Amino acid sequence: MTAIEFNSRIMNEKSSLKNFALSLTRNTDDALDLLQDTYVKAITYREKFEDSTNIKAWLFTIMKNTFINAYRRNVKTKQLISKGDDIALDRAFKQNSYDHSESRLNAKEIIKHIESLGDEYKVPFTRYYNGYKYEEIAQEMKLPLGTVKSRIFIARKILMVALKHFRN
Repeated sequence: MTAIEFNSRIMNEKSSLKNFALSLTRNTDDALDLLQDTYVKAITYREKFEDSTNIKAWLFTIMKNTFINAYRRNVKTKQLISKGDDIALDRAFKQNSYDHSESRLNAKEIIKHIESLGDEYKVPFTRYYNGYKYEEIAQEMKLPLGTVKSRIFIARKILMVALKHFRN
């Protein structure tokens, strides 16, 4: 099979692949990214495709494996972030309960530092801390998802530096 025939065949499966990607990600932007990653891998590994094989099943397998690998990578990344950089913030918010006056002072200082953040960092950070999901924050602020994630990450870094005296 020539490269043109192969590309034509994989493009014929676009709507099925897009629907499958949406069922996996439940997000249009992520589904389109997954679809693009699937096409890149299919084209990259075209020589491994056998003409007698069902191309739709082959593409679905690539997409499913790509999704699973990305999901596992994201889980590991979130675990590393939550176990690493957020430890100081966790300590700051969970002060020793024996000294309530010190805890109140510490909480006021933490709130002061959060309030001192620019709105572009404060708003997404406080929304995320209050339990909103990245997607909800992005929709509310009318920003791309990556921008919201980046701003929350930067806000954490700024607060980590400002609150470094809370680390034990």
